[in-house]
Amino acid sequence: MSRIGKKPIEIPAGVKVETSGGKLKVSGPKGSLEMKLDSSVDLAVEDNQITVDNPKPQDRHCCAMHGTIRALVSNMIVGVSSGFSRKMQMFGTGYNLKEQGGKLVFNAGYCHNVEIAIPKSVSVEIKTPATRGNDVPAEFTVSGYDKRELGQFCSEVRAIRPPEPYKGKGIRYADEFVRRKVGKAFGAGG
Repeated sequence: MSRIGKKPIEIPAGVKVETSGGKLKVSGPKGSLEMKLDSSVDLAVEDNQITVDNPKPQDRHCCAMHGTIRALVSNMIVGVSSGFSRKMQMFGTGYNLKEQGGKLVFNAGYCHNVEIAIPKSVSVEIKTPATRGNDVPAEFTVSGYDKRELGQFCSEVRAIRPPEPYKGKGIRYADEFVRRKVGKAFGAGG
């Protein structure tokens, strides 16, 4: 059995959980999320706790879904109660970003600006809109209540200009380590 799947999930105050017709709906102060439940696991809501049970511990699919469903439900509850956030940075001389009409507009070293639409469940807070040299990055925070949609959006933003290994230019997560390479060495040739 899954060690994660066996842990009960506490329901915080202000969060409402409903199960009906194979679907789970969680609503709270940040928003509401809905998920279709897998029929291979049983979900029970009682006494401000949610427990996920594996009825067939011998079945590989049931074992795989036991911990997965528990983690997804836990992420839904944390999302609607307190939300998730991800800090991002952009390095590179002359790189900048701005929010314009529900889109993020990046000037990331291309001959054109790159626009990416911001999903409804995600909000962006720009702390530093432009880089200053290669040392001071542009910084922004992406936050939302749907962890899956937030992660997908951050991944799409990072893919605009992934960090390169020589000078470290590009868009990266704030806690990401970029392994640097040494450039060409010009020496006295013989």
